[in-house]
Amino acid sequence: MWPVLFSVFGIQIQSYGVSKALAALVAAWLLGRAFRRLGFPVEQAHSLVLWAAVWGFVAAKVYFLIDNRAQFSWHLLGSSGFVWYGGLIGGILTVVVLTRRYQLPLASVAGATALPLSVAYGIGRIGCFLAGDGTYGTPTDLPWGMAFPNGVVPVTVPVHPAQLYEAAGAFAIAAVLWLLARRWLPLSVFGGYLALSGAARLLVEIVRVNDRVLLGLTEAQLFGVLSIIAGVMLIAVDRRQRTPEPAAAHPVEPARV
Repeated sequence: MWPVLFSVFGIQIQSYGVSKALAALVAAWLLGRAFRRLGFPVEQAHSLVLWAAVWGFVAAKVYFLIDNRAQFSWHLLGSSGFVWYGGLIGGILTVVVLTRRYQLPLASVAGATALPLSVAYGIGRIGCFLAGDGTYGTPTDLPWGMAFPNGVVPVTVPVHPAQLYEAAGAFAIAAVLWLLARRWLPLSVFGGYLALSGAARLLVEIVRVNDRVLLGLTEAQLFGVLSIIAGVMLIAVDRRQRTPEPAAAHPVEPARV
């Protein structure tokens, strides 16, 4: 693996951090293009990505600390240990607040963020793979099984490279969202993102090393189920609001002479 890309004056530049920065830059570029097409200020797109990333990381770390409160130590406050769904919740709340402040239509902004969000997630997962951050799968004898002896969390037996599975899934979802955006309304596109990303997490957790917490599901799978439900509800509500109700039938009065 490649946890450290290079050093500058003794300061290590880590692949994990670089991947997160690259993910934010790509997301800002993609969202800026979407905002330009919608006629919204591009600088507001960049501001949304910046603050969503900042507060998303804060929320991801807070969620991690809460989830590991029984084993709390000052070491947990370090540069590792972030929970994706905590970051997603923090990022969504940030976007909602800023969208209202900028007086932009929330549905349009939500639809525009779906594809950049999925691409950014895929790039971030590649960084997790390069760092060997411990988000591996179970041991496997498949040809693409990999060991991570030099990872941040070392493992010496071949395991499923779950980070690459998630990255591939995220890029595939982005391609689907790009197609859906040509046919669906913005809020339905964001609903599609929630449903597809939730389904992808459900599947990858089958080979991930995580404890089952309820009904034989991991915590991430439970969030995946909630994400699917939320996505389907958004699509259903959006389509119901956009479908005109049939006109009520009225008796025809006889013509007056």
